[in-house]
Amino acid sequence: MKKLINHPEQVVRDMIEGVVLAHPDRLKNVPDTSVLIRADAPVRGKVALVSGGGSGHEPAHAGYVGKGMLDGAVCGEVFTSPTPDQVLAAIKAVDSGEGVLLVIKNYTGDVMNFEMAAELAEAEGIQVTKVIVNDDVAVENSTYTTGRRGIAGTVFVHKIAGAQAENGASLQDVERVALKVIENVRSMGMALTSCTVPAAGKPGFSIPEDEMEIGMGIHGEPGTHRAKIAEADSVASQLLSLVINDMGLQEGDRVAVMINSLGATPQMELYVLNKTVGQTLKSRGIQVHKTYVGEYMTSLEMAGCSISVLRLDEELAELLDADADTLGWK
Repeated sequence: MKKLINHPEQVVRDMIEGVVLAHPDRLKNVPDTSVLIRADAPVRGKVALVSGGGSGHEPAHAGYVGKGMLDGAVCGEVFTSPTPDQVLAAIKAVDSGEGVLLVIKNYTGDVMNFEMAAELAEAEGIQVTKVIVNDDVAVENSTYTTGRRGIAGTVFVHKIAGAQAENGASLQDVERVALKVIENVRSMGMALTSCTVPAAGKPGFSIPEDEMEIGMGIHGEPGTHRAKIAEADSVASQLLSLVINDMGLQEGDRVAVMINSLGATPQMELYVLNKTVGQTLKSRGIQVHKTYVGEYMTSLEMAGCSISVLRLDEELAELLDADADTLGWK
């Protein structure tokens, strides 16, 4: 294993301390926790948003803490759900009295631990509601989930629900908008290589040099099938067609698109993929309101990508375009 770390069991702690040292004006660490919150938290008069999960997906989730997005992020160990006490610490640190929305990716451990933390917070008089993101169209059930997995489309939930909260909306209205995004976002990914969890010290699986895995999850969960390496046009078409068909996109629809690197895929290749995505949507009469290309939800050093499509109406488009200032989204 070749990684720029100190001790595998300390990698998340070291990362958190490094983030705060780099951005003390933006983020602070809740003492004795793995929680990062806005430097100005709690923000008076505003519903707070908390998300999180296992580390290794950076910039998710701490990279989306800031004005217009999340108020707090809980950093679990690599690919491991954070514990309920850590989530509870985040809720208590960001609550201003207006309530807290938890944005949870659909993995069994995340759902269980965030829900337990919500119950504990409510017992202390904090109003908490939650949404569960399940945008991955690849498989219905997988290694870590019942139902579809939550992947890069979660970032659109952070952005749009965060904008609604920044506008001073009620907890119920922020939840409504978050659910609206979840209903209208779909994603599909693929991988060219595995990745190495520091504590394991070796790749979790192997993909032959001449093969790729379609539908692989962000923790290395199996996808739909393995296939021979194909050109970017073919890969983009496969992923996009599954997303379009699942969403039932039609001529005249307006969308936002995210071409996401899983960690080791360079921007050059992402833009090559986006050429096919953009041309295909245009040929179908689907209007692309905005395209995002880069690293939004990674899987350590895995080579591969995901494509997310969000169907927009006027409300969602306005909130997507609203100002945000975080490390991972500007």
